[in-house]
Amino acid sequence: MKINATDILNASILIVDDQDANVKLLDELLLEVGYANVSSTTHPHEVCELHRKNNYDLILLDLQMPGMDGFQVMEALKTNGADAYLPVLVLTAQPGHKLRALQAGAKDFISKPFDLLEVKTRIHNMLEVRLLYKKLENYNRELEKTVLERTAELRESEARFRSLTELSSDWYWEQDENMNFTKVSGPVLEMLGIQVGPLTGDSGGLTLTGWNATEREQLQATIAARQPFLDFLFHRVNADGSQQQFRVSGEPMFNQSCRFLGYRGIGVEVTATA
Repeated sequence: MKINATDILNASILIVDDQDANVKLLDELLLEVGYANVSSTTHPHEVCELHRKNNYDLILLDLQMPGMDGFQVMEALKTNGADAYLPVLVLTAQPGHKLRALQAGAKDFISKPFDLLEVKTRIHNMLEVRLLYKKLENYNRELEKTVLERTAELRESEARFRSLTELSSDWYWEQDENMNFTKVSGPVLEMLGIQVGPLTGDSGGLTLTGWNATEREQLQATIAARQPFLDFLFHRVNADGSQQQFRVSGEPMFNQSCRFLGYRGIGVEVTATA
């Protein structure tokens, strides 16, 4: 993130001084350097309204002015909630005012009488910092906007995915890396006896009674190998002698570091005969 010379010379600058001679001197100096957007006022009461309208990149502010001094102007500028950064460079002939000005929110100061090289250098440096700050603010706003948009897209995508899985299957399921069921939807609890949360044994949440042992071993071997499975056929004989058949599909989940997170999938009951 860089600021080039053109950005600095096109920055907006406001000169605030009750002395016309000082305003003219600074204005001519800035125009000579090449600054293209310089305005001024000798009325300190106008500063806040001007800044709200124009959002200056830099305000050159005299501290000693009748009616409303520079300290009062800075306090008034702080009420502008749209600008958390106070872009003020104070002009003062009083050495004792420098520390107070910095404590009041000024970012730097220029001593009177003016040293023209010092004036040019401090204005250039402060504008560079100010413009970098504005670029960072804009970047953060765009980033926040992108995150919000992406989050909304993901939520919409998840909603569509869940809707499709509910239409195409009897249930949706997820398991963690220890094969504990963490999420299920549909009538899976009643159909398979799955519990949500940690379980004991190697059932992975399946009630073992009545399930075909060979099929269960085959599925466990597939899962242990971290392989996907499609339409795996499961059979169960219930206590009353009735039989059920289920088709289950699943895929392993990994994070960006390729660490195994668990499985997710869908299932459907294909037969249920007495």
